[in-house]
Amino acid sequence: MPNGSGFITVLKKGGLDGFVIALLLMIVVGWLWPQGSMEYNGFSLSQFAGYGVSLIFFFYGLKLDQVKLKAGLRHWKLHMVVQLSTFLLFPVIILCTRWIFDKANYGDIWLAVFFLAALPSTVSSSVVMVSIARGNLVAAIFNASISSLIGIFITPLWLNLVLDADNIGTGTGDTIIKLVIQVLIPVIAGLLLNKHWGAFAEKHKKYFKYFDQFIILLIVYTSFAESFLNKRFENFNLLTLVVLTASMIGLFFIVYFIIRYVCGLLGFNKEDTITAVFCGSKKSLVHGTVMSKVLFSASPLLGVILLPLMIYHAAQLVIASIIARGFNQRPDYPE
Repeated sequence: MPNGSGFITVLKKGGLDGFVIALLLMIVVGWLWPQGSMEYNGFSLSQFAGYGVSLIFFFYGLKLDQVKLKAGLRHWKLHMVVQLSTFLLFPVIILCTRWIFDKANYGDIWLAVFFLAALPSTVSSSVVMVSIARGNLVAAIFNASISSLIGIFITPLWLNLVLDADNIGTGTGDTIIKLVIQVLIPVIAGLLLNKHWGAFAEKHKKYFKYFDQFIILLIVYTSFAESFLNKRFENFNLLTLVVLTASMIGLFFIVYFIIRYVCGLLGFNKEDTITAVFCGSKKSLVHGTVMSKVLFSASPLLGVILLPLMIYHAAQLVIASIIARGFNQRPDYPE
């Protein structure tokens, strides 16, 4: 297979395909027709998307294979590196940059980047990239799945440290209640039903993925439409977007090389190092989008909140695809 077509295939396996283009189109539609996000006769697309969020988390719990999760428990050092990178390294890095954003009067953008930093790792693309790079696949599945569960609790906790009710749109107590109803209960219900419907969910996972993507597109559209209606992007220009994109790429590489260095200190072998760098440096667009719907549902900042996440999502897939191919083609990579 030619290198060009092989690279495109890897990108598609990682999720960088027509869905990313559709995400960009939703932003354009939100700009051209922001009125679609408004409420009509007691119904709104935003309200419908909120119900979809609960279903996404229910299906997520339904698809979790508890046997595979238990099998991955023994690699505890690897798990610690991945989870600490995801939920501690990222937020600390962004916390250290707050003064830069405040000085430039970009507090909203900093909040959006911090939200990104507090999110769990991806599931599907992390596992795909680890598989391509010939890493520890069982540990990748374990870490990606556990990260998503931990994120249900850790992401809101991080945000509560830097936010007030004006930022979120609701008080802390209301936020916790919403998380329990929209996220925790559906995940637990899915887990409990895994024994009965898990095989069905696995067989039809392609259709569940389509549903997830549909809800995400809906959230992106309504979020950006509401932000356009509230003129939240008035201070954004091309230079701001370029700097933000460069910053997201830089963030990826900073985390990536720190993880590589730590893996070297701990004496990880090739397979575990591959798993650590791919699972620990990724952030989940799915969880970010649906969590933002829960945490920022009453905030006019929702479109702004999603912007760095979408940029990071696209960047991480392209960069990780290139790195994965590099690992795959280097059998002499040091143990």
